[in-house]
Amino acid sequence: MPTDEQLAFELLSRSDYGRVATSMRALPFLAAARHIVVDGKILLRMHKGYGYHQACIGSVVAYGADNLNSATARDGQWTVQLVGVCEAVEPTNAELELFGPTPHFADGELFDPVYLRIEPQFATVHTLKAGHDRSLQYIL
Repeated sequence: MPTDEQLAFELLSRSDYGRVATSMRALPFLAAARHIVVDGKILLRMHKGYGYHQACIGSVVAYGADNLNSATARDGQWTVQLVGVCEAVEPTNAELELFGPTPHFADGELFDPVYLRIEPQFATVHTLKAGHDRSLQYIL
């Protein structure tokens, strides 16, 4: 049986976007981000123009993603949360390819990418499955 962290990485690899949670001016804050999983770490791509990345860099953040809007409990739903320190990075060409095309615009402005990395300290996975069998094997 995989660990929560291994299962979290497997499930995150199935989705493209999630939300990073941090605090901004002592208030909780969520921001959407594109993510990829590379070598046991989560790489994020965000729009630099919002400035949200500044609240993340050097901070402990939570990152979460799920399939709650695209699957039913019959199909198997999941939600993942990782917590770790966030840092700014320059992705390799191979990592940039994994991200795929960069959006052209964000709220009418040219999209200016910024890249962050989270090295998870712990991961949490929750699943919902219809029926009596609560085994994760049916959603993997």
